[in-house]
Amino acid sequence: MDLIETATRHRRQLHQIPELTFQEFKTTAYIRQELDRLAIPYLAPLETATLVFFEGKDSSKETIGFRADIDGLPIQEETDSPHISVHPGVMHACGHDGHASMLLTFAGWLKEEQSAGRLDKNVLLIFQPSEESNAGADALINAFPFKDYHLSGIYGLHMGPDVPEGILATRPGFIMASATEYRIKVNGRSAHVAQKNQGSSALGAVAQMATQLSQVQHFFLNGLHQNILHIGNMRAGEAINTVASEGCIEGTIRTYEPDDLEHIKKQMDRIIKGTDALFGTQSELTVAKGYPAVYNDESLMETVEKSCERSGLSLELLREPYLFGEDFSFYSAVASTHFAFLGARNEEKGYVHGLHTPEFDFDERILEKGIRFYQSILHTLGAIS
Repeated sequence: MDLIETATRHRRQLHQIPELTFQEFKTTAYIRQELDRLAIPYLAPLETATLVFFEGKDSSKETIGFRADIDGLPIQEETDSPHISVHPGVMHACGHDGHASMLLTFAGWLKEEQSAGRLDKNVLLIFQPSEESNAGADALINAFPFKDYHLSGIYGLHMGPDVPEGILATRPGFIMASATEYRIKVNGRSAHVAQKNQGSSALGAVAQMATQLSQVQHFFLNGLHQNILHIGNMRAGEAINTVASEGCIEGTIRTYEPDDLEHIKKQMDRIIKGTDALFGTQSELTVAKGYPAVYNDESLMETVEKSCERSGLSLELLREPYLFGEDFSFYSAVASTHFAFLGARNEEKGYVHGLHTPEFDFDERILEKGIRFYQSILHTLGAIS
C-alpha cells in the first residue's frame, strides 16, 4: 500500500465535505464505504460514529486503541486549495480531515497485516464525531462498551501548526486544559430613566459582575496554577432612556486541576448572589458539563518515545501544557491515554496559519509521518509479528 497516495486521496475527499457536530453524515458515509470496499467490518454505536475492531492472535486479548475526530467548523474557507470545501460556511479548519485520513489509511494497512497473520494483538480504531462541541467522545463512551475490550491504551494525534514538520510534540501529565462554558442570565426591572429608582438595573449588575469575575483568577486561585476565567460576550439593555431589564454574560473557563474548576464555580456563585443583593436583580448561572483536561499517562511515554524514533519523527517535550480544550480527555475514563501534536508548520511553503482560522492548511505529506507513528506503536508493543 502506498500510504501517502492513499492518505492524500482520503484527505482531499474529506476536506471538501466538512460537516458540523453530529451532522457528519457524508463524512461517515465516505468512511464506511471505504471500509466496505476493503471488506473491513465496523460497528456503529452512534449514527455518525464508526469503530473498527481488528482481532489479533494474542490470547491475552489486549487491545490497543487509536482515535480520530471527524467534524468540521462553522468557518468560511479562505485557502487557494483546489480541494476547497463545497459546503459554504463550513470548513475543516482544525485538521480533522487529516486525522480521519490517517486512521482510514491505517485501517487498510491493518487489514493487510491481519490477513497475512502478522497481527498479534487486538486493535480498535475510533472515528469519533462532534469533538468541537457537544462532547462526542462522552456520548460515544456512554453508547459503546469500551471496558469489554481491555484497552491497554488509546492514542490520538492532532495537527500542530505551531510545531515544525517532522516533530511530534507532547508531554507527560496534563497536555490540554479543561474547557467549560458558562452563561449568566440577569433579570432586572425596567423603568423610565426619569424614575430609575423604581427599576433594578441589569446593566449595572452585568458591569459589576464583569469587574468581579475578572479578579477571581488574581485573588482567589493558586498563582502557580494556570487558569482562565474569560468573558467572551456580554450584553444588557433595551433602550437609551430606560433601565435595563435583561442582561447576559457568556464565557469559558480553562483549568487543569478539578479543584480549581470547582473553586471558580463557587466564587462565581458568590459574586452573582452579592451583585443581586446590591442591585435588586435576579440572576441565574448555568455551567455546561465541559471537557476535562487531557492527561497523558506516564506509563505510555516510553512507548511514544520509542515509536517516534522508529517512525523518523523527532520528539519535543513541551514545557507547558496548552490551554486549548479537547474531548479526547473523556477516554481517560476507559483506558490510559496519550495525545500528541504532529508538526504541520512549514514557513517556506506558507503553512503557518493557526487552528480555527480560514487559511489553515498543511502539506499532505505529513500524513505519512502520522501513519508511520501509529504503525511504530504496534511494533513497539509487539502487536505486529
